[in-house]
Amino acid sequence: MPKEYDVCEVTCIDEEKVKRVQEQLAQQKTLEVAKIFKALADETRIKIAYALAVEEELCVCDVANIINASTATASHHLRLLRNLGLAKYRKEGKLVYYSLDDDCVKQLIEIAFKHQQEVTKVERS
Repeated sequence: MPKEYDVCEVTCIDEEKVKRVQEQLAQQKTLEVAKIFKALADETRIKIAYALAVEEELCVCDVANIINASTATASHHLRLLRNLGLAKYRKEGKLVYYSLDDDCVKQLIEIAFKHQQEVTKVERS
């Protein structure tokens, strides 16, 4: 599709909608939400998040093996997910187990993968 079709040809602003959305946006922490998506935009971290969505809880050693990385690399990525509130951990003896922070994070991961599958279906049609 030519580029000119994806831009309005005239300026027409619905001031009520604009004001309503701007007021709602002002109440949101958009930078914090952007940080979540930035963290998940890394392929290694999305693999880890997916693994935790599937298995609910994994030790750092298991995560490292799943992503074919060292435990130090896995630990680094898990720590970043934890610092952003996407994952949590517990220590049991000498092992550290990670899980997604809550069901909202799990749903976010599941929805992202489901959406990707839908996009792929449309592209094939």
